Amino acid sequence: MINPKIRESMFTIRKATTDDCALIHRLAQQVFPATYREILTPEQIDYMMEWMYAEKNIRKQMEKEGHVYLLAYEECEAAGYVSVRPDGEDLFHLEKIYVLPYFQGAHCGSFLFREAIRYIKDIHPGPCQMELNVNRHNKALHFYEHMGMKKVREGDFPIGNGFYMNDYIMGISI
Repeated sequence: MINPKIRESMFTIRKATTDDCALIHRLAQQVFPATYREILTPEQIDYMMEWMYAEKNIRKQMEKEGHVYLLAYEECEAAGYVSVRPDGEDLFHLEKIYVLPYFQGAHCGSFLFREAIRYIKDIHPGPCQMELNVNRHNKALHFYEHMGMKKVREGDFPIGNGFYMNDYIMGISI
């Protein structure tokens, strides 16, 4: 068995640019539907894929909404991504963190999580909070708890077309 620290060190990270919108879209097509097929209806998955992952919407997130995407690679192959954005003076929101199925279990998710925190600390050296929304039925909930996050509240958030995100909001001080 490969030591997780050695395995994790096989990943590299780079900040995405708007030239990467097509890549992020392709990665999302492989990860997002598989992640939510047991939780959401196919109609809601399709709606959310367009809302969050159409190339024009990824570009808008980067250019107008302050999202920063970080891409994880193993050698030359993209393995996953994380996106964070400022959400107040001392608050950041982890918007997305997804790992391709092939790399799940290889500690790419924890690598991306730590890189998101490292990025936030680089741009905001003082104490702050990072929060995220996670579907109340998503098995990733345990991953976030393992990474030190705590449930701080929950809600049902309308996202359009009659759909809701039924989420816990989790937080961690960094």
